Amino acid sequence: MAFENDSFLDLQKFCTELIAKHPEKIFSSSNFTSIPEKALISLIQHDNHQMGEVQVWEHVLKWGIAKNPGLSSDPSSYSNDDFNVLKNDLQHFIPLIKFTEFTSREFLNEVYPYKKIIPDEMCENLVKYFLDHDYVPRKKSEPQIIKELNTKGIDSNIITIQHAELISKWIDGLEITDESKSLYEFKLIFRGSRDGFTARQFHKICDNLSRTVTIIKVKDTNEILGGYNPIEWKNSNNSINCHGTTKDSFIFSFINKENIENHIISRVKNEKYAICNWFNYGPSFGNEDLTLYEGFQSEVSFKNKKSRCCKSSYDKQIRKTEEEFSVDEYEVFQIINDN
Repeated sequence: MAFENDSFLDLQKFCTELIAKHPEKIFSSSNFTSIPEKALISLIQHDNHQMGEVQVWEHVLKWGIAKNPGLSSDPSSYSNDDFNVLKNDLQHFIPLIKFTEFTSREFLNEVYPYKKIIPDEMCENLVKYFLDHDYVPRKKSEPQIIKELNTKGIDSNIITIQHAELISKWIDGLEITDESKSLYEFKLIFRGSRDGFTARQFHKICDNLSRTVTIIKVKDTNEILGGYNPIEWKNSNNSINCHGTTKDSFIFSFINKENIENHIISRVKNEKYAICNWFNYGPSFGNEDLTLYEGFQSEVSFKNKKSRCCKSSYDKQIRKTEEEFSVDEYEVFQIINDN
């Protein structure tokens, strides 16, 4: 149940660690095959799960076959359509299996009969590896944990795939040169030019949503600003208690959207003031570290020159100036672990 809602991230982590210590309690359960895909992926990715890789593979197969009641447990009876159905259901698991830790016999008996569900290049490299253990596959196709970001279809008028990949690394606490660890989908939930440039519209659509990334295009510049909020947005008119607390939020800027390496990332240092939920602010972070402000004029809008970045609750100033700016466009994405 915890894995059905990303509001329960701490509970998900607790469950995964508990299961990792006693995986047999899950895998020997009569309703093991009903475990959500996301939960099974999380367990497989856990560094300390107490299972051999062959066991992992066997359980993944069992789970995939159970999703298709018409499938036999004997792959020799499969049609091409049967293999394609199973391949589609297990596509996110295959890159997570450490096939090179199998013995040659285990690979021959447990994996090779299912070779049609494994990507061709990976399968070819595995065959070469088990025929010649000195064979070293090209890094691109190395048959071990391979994780790629699911950002190819990102729906954005501001950022590119490359921006999304870097932001995903920051969510995982990584640097630009580090290897990606997670599978994320950037789901567009708000766009200023489509949904409006007022705080009211932002709160109407985005309140109670967690794990969001805000992307802001500064008017009359090539600047992109943004921030990550792992907790839920709220709407508060209480100036004393309008902040949200988290240690995992951050804000960032790209000085020129064409140059991804020219960026600043600023992580929260005062956790109690990480997120600002003031009723006439849009997505805002800290004590004006990054604030979308509509003002109190009769025609309120983030397009008025009222928004600003002033270092306070985060460790770095993300703009060269503290001058107020106008928003040309902004988007809010919910970050979802790819299933």
